[in-house]
Amino acid sequence: MWFFARDPVRDFPFELSPEPPEGSPPGPWILHRGRKKATGSLVSIFVYDVKPGAEEQTQVAKAAFKRLKTLRHPNILAYIDGLETEKCLHVVTEAVTPLGMYLKARVDAGGLKEQELSWGLHQIVKALSFLVNDCNLIHNNVCMAAVFVDRAGEWKLGGLDYMYSAQGNGGGPPRKGIPELEQYDPPELTDNSSRVVREKWSADMWRLGCLIWEVFNGPLPRAAALRNPGKIPKSLVPHYCELVGANPKVRPNPARFLQNCQAPGGFMNNRFVETNLFLEEIQIKEPAEKQKFFQELSKSLDSFPEDFCRHKVLPQLLTAFEFGNAGAVVLTPLFKVGKFLSAEEYQQKIIPVVVKMFSSTDRAMRIRLLQQMEQFIQYLDEPTVNTQIFPHVVHGFLDTNPAIREQTVKSMLLLAPKLNEANLNVELMKHFARLQAKDEQGPIRCNTTVCLGKIGSYLSASTRHRVLTSAFSRATKDPFAPSRVAGVLGFAATHNLYSMNDCAHKILPVLCGLTVDPEKSVRDQAFKALRSFLSKLESVSEDPTQLAEVEKDVHAASSPGMGGAAASWAGWAVTGVSSLTSKLIRAHPMATQAETNVPQRPVPEGHPAPTPTPSCATPTTSSRWEMQEDKDTTEDSSTADRWDDEDWGSLEVSHPEHKSPESDWSNWEAEGSWEQGWQEPSSAESPPEGTRLASEYNWGGPESNDKGDPFAALSVRSGTQPRPESDSWGEDNWEGLETESRQAKAELARKKREERRREMEAKRAEKKAAKGPMKLGARKLD
Repeated sequence: MWFFARDPVRDFPFELSPEPPEGSPPGPWILHRGRKKATGSLVSIFVYDVKPGAEEQTQVAKAAFKRLKTLRHPNILAYIDGLETEKCLHVVTEAVTPLGMYLKARVDAGGLKEQELSWGLHQIVKALSFLVNDCNLIHNNVCMAAVFVDRAGEWKLGGLDYMYSAQGNGGGPPRKGIPELEQYDPPELTDNSSRVVREKWSADMWRLGCLIWEVFNGPLPRAAALRNPGKIPKSLVPHYCELVGANPKVRPNPARFLQNCQAPGGFMNNRFVETNLFLEEIQIKEPAEKQKFFQELSKSLDSFPEDFCRHKVLPQLLTAFEFGNAGAVVLTPLFKVGKFLSAEEYQQKIIPVVVKMFSSTDRAMRIRLLQQMEQFIQYLDEPTVNTQIFPHVVHGFLDTNPAIREQTVKSMLLLAPKLNEANLNVELMKHFARLQAKDEQGPIRCNTTVCLGKIGSYLSASTRHRVLTSAFSRATKDPFAPSRVAGVLGFAATHNLYSMNDCAHKILPVLCGLTVDPEKSVRDQAFKALRSFLSKLESVSEDPTQLAEVEKDVHAASSPGMGGAAASWAGWAVTGVSSLTSKLIRAHPMATQAETNVPQRPVPEGHPAPTPTPSCATPTTSSRWEMQEDKDTTEDSSTADRWDDEDWGSLEVSHPEHKSPESDWSNWEAEGSWEQGWQEPSSAESPPEGTRLASEYNWGGPESNDKGDPFAALSVRSGTQPRPESDSWGEDNWEGLETESRQAKAELARKKREERRREMEAKRAEKKAAKGPMKLGARKLD
């Protein structure tokens, strides 16, 4: 039977990279890149080949192997695995780069910042302090070749080949025999007399001074060059001079050196070092301290190295959210660091956290997510949006906080392209209908209209036909002026989605009514839109063959590019109108008091003044705008409903008995369908106190001295209304105000009807008394 010896190198779970070695620093080891066979994760492999006649170097290499395996410290090179055979030694550590190569690469890429060097030196000094003060060990090899840098930019102390005990129980320092390393030895080592008094750390602190000189000035040519600080920062020069002083007794302990450099104005007293120190101790910090730290972290991330943000800050942020209950404060720095990640890394590290955050009930977190959605929306796929994110986001439409409702509406601009048919055309439209009809905040109704216009091209053809005309028409009747502007601009932005018949019969009548709106901004946009639609109709009238081309998008499937023709109207986007929202809510918390009534039109002489249409929180519309879909349906014979009737004032009269059907919306039985809010009032209500009737204006008389806007007088000024004591959104009693207003109007109408009835009875009695009783059978001749 044959037995084959196993090759330990072949069975080793790590393999060397085929690339050439990263470097051959002075010493017995050669550094290779490698990876773990099972996972493919990157590592560094230090290899020493045993050579005949080099027993002393082999013993040094084996001692370094043992030291690295037993020493554990965040600032010392981390040991992972090792292999020792008769022919070689393999030491596997975390993936690192020699400091010399790292500095050269960073200089070629644009240079290192001083704060990065300060933190790197801080780590090396801290490692020396650990060895000297805690382990009683002398490193004996501090130089550029003994320092390595990991992927996060953290400096690690290696090169443990010549380490020995400070207590002398392991013998004296081993002989190096390498001239490149012996040049870092302090001058007192050449003096064998016992008269030289020194501390156990004196030699390593001298070598630290040599390292500092090389970091800022390049390779050390000779020991005499240490007298000239060169490019060493001024704040570090005094402490550097202590390190390279001729008297070893005055060289500071590593711990004291750190204290001196971290003093106010010191080289290591900066935001970058403070951030790193906090991250190292974040597990033992108080929750209040963590909250403050994460709030201030975002401001500093722009000045921090990219590798540091990706590999050190990001894991701490994820851990803080997952296990530390950090909450919404981690979102801003998390998304800021996410910009440095590739698409694959973002999917693996950020997206799972984001999906989990959307299910949170924390309002602060929800509103932060909505505000910053544009930073991660491109990394979300459609199934994730529809099944894990949208069901949680829609709860914001029903939130009692207006700020969350507003941000939820605005977030639909980003989510709409990824929503499926049911969520976009059914679920979302129900919420939009309810907000536009019933939300007490005028700015939110306005933003709902704005968002609907922007996502109109994503809707299906049948949904567009049912929703857009009705929604924008409703918006033009909103008592909040910016909502009316949004309705006009919504028509214009989606002009390519309407048939010519709808333009002529549904849209133009609505726009014509706005040409006498109390607000000039509404009138201006109405005139612009009118000219646009009339030009379109006229071009088709001149050349009927253009009809198919003009209406090509009306029945087309949803497409994000269909709204491109209205690019000139894009100024009404959320970024333009939504800036009003928070300002208007804060400046006018009693928004319903400042909302403008729909204007009354002039009454021709000889005609009775019509009953003015009241203004309410949910605006109503006259039935003249809702044209019958069925051409066989007979029109109302009342002159008040005729477009070419001269009595413009009568157009404002409400007709409870006449209401156009909205057959397309018959299947919307939800509380917030678009059809709701278009119902005519059951009884006429009188205008609020202080409102002038149309017949009271001097329409045909001489001009007054006041050259102000004649339309502006039609609106009730908000300045006459008392302002609430609080600006809080949650404390506004909108429903109470509407109820009191309706009660006052109803009471006023009742009094007028009673007064009119008494007047009619008095006239009848007066006429009866003047003529006397009539005889039975007599014929009335007059």
